[in-house]
Amino acid sequence: MNAKEYQALLRAAAEALGGGMHIVNADGITILYNEEMAKLEKTTIKNVIGKPFREVFSNIPEEESTLVRALKERKATKNQQQTYLNEFGKEISTVNTTIPIIVDGKVIAAMEVARDITEIKNMSDTILDLQSDLTARKTSRGEEEAENREQGRQRGIRKYRFSDIIGENRKFEETIARARKAANNDTSVILYGETGVGKELFAQSIHYDGLRKKGPFLAQNCAAIPESLLEGMLFGTAKGGFTGAEDRAGLFEQANGGTLLLDEVSAMPIGLQGKLLRVLQEEYIRRVGGTKDIPIDVRIISTINEPAKDLINRGALRQDLYYRLGTLSITIPPLRERKDDIPLLINAFLKKYNERFDKEIWMISDGAETKLMKHDYPGNVRELENILMAAVSMAEEGQHVLTDKDVDIGGYNDAADASGNAAGSFVETGGSLADYLSGIEETVIRQYLTANDNNVSKTAKDLGMLRQNLQHKIKKYGI
Repeated sequence: MNAKEYQALLRAAAEALGGGMHIVNADGITILYNEEMAKLEKTTIKNVIGKPFREVFSNIPEEESTLVRALKERKATKNQQQTYLNEFGKEISTVNTTIPIIVDGKVIAAMEVARDITEIKNMSDTILDLQSDLTARKTSRGEEEAENREQGRQRGIRKYRFSDIIGENRKFEETIARARKAANNDTSVILYGETGVGKELFAQSIHYDGLRKKGPFLAQNCAAIPESLLEGMLFGTAKGGFTGAEDRAGLFEQANGGTLLLDEVSAMPIGLQGKLLRVLQEEYIRRVGGTKDIPIDVRIISTINEPAKDLINRGALRQDLYYRLGTLSITIPPLRERKDDIPLLINAFLKKYNERFDKEIWMISDGAETKLMKHDYPGNVRELENILMAAVSMAEEGQHVLTDKDVDIGGYNDAADASGNAAGSFVETGGSLADYLSGIEETVIRQYLTANDNNVSKTAKDLGMLRQNLQHKIKKYGI
């Protein structure tokens, strides 16, 4: 195999890996640089190929360069975050794996494969900065504003308490009573319930009616951020911990004295779950790349939307972490198990959306109520709210009663039948728009994976999405 064939092979490997590839020889001269890497670093192959790496990327300090480390120290670097300036001064954030290529005991080259996380990194930094700013503002305000914050009037952000939870169903009232007891102590709580049952509503109520109500309440969805960034968001970063790293407090530090909600905690990678367990046991954190131990006093509330036993059995949730997080476990019943609460919820949502849309809907007809009572609500309370929000928003001027024709439960079925794309479960039972779109998404992903012989990288490229996002969807739908 000649040099040209080797390069073609390497480019194909890079494409299969779904990232950019950069290879330098023993002298630091770039010998391969693919199109994906050029797009990532906002440059061109011509500007980099055949040139000294240190000359083109002079903005990266030599001691922080993973390519230099691979050449000089023979050290591989796996999944390291880097933030640096390209040759045009634009800031780029990547997750890199760099390895030395050794033949007969001699380093002949170094290869780097990178994935672009610039937009996600910017988003996570913005979230942390905003939360830090909000915490600082809250700390500096007086008692009157603190009370306003507790009542949920601060900056237009609604803060929920137990008085906001609607329901008189016996089983649901027992759940509320258990949550109220949780508010009166300081143990870790894990909330289990299907999507849309109101897990965050319960989490906020436990905090704002609890012992830590004067402290901050922060929330993070563990499924929304890649592992490489989630660790930094939770524990913070230390300057110099990785290329471009800054001293930045994470969510644990920002929530000190208060509560941190870890939503969908089972979506957190297993390796990071181990680090979280250690933090909970030792009650201090160490920023990513840092050496200083920082004591923390944070109450953890977690949520899961599948039974813990199922998550543990399939390896999605560490058993020891579950026992640590679930000192107190609360199961929130789905709406189909407390349908006697539907009339109460209807009245509450009518009032809410009358005010929002400037309508005067006083009631719903018997036919409309029967229609709503018969539905199984795979999306739970959130689905019922969306149905009524749509009905009120579309009500005619001067209309005071919603009829069964106004209440559209399966309104997307006709479109689904016409397109042939909807999941069977949605067509058969009805559902929310979110359920319908999820059904389409799952079907499309399955079709593309089958067409590509289950090649995740090629499927992600065909779908125009990041490989890591596709992997999350595959896991979500159990494909």
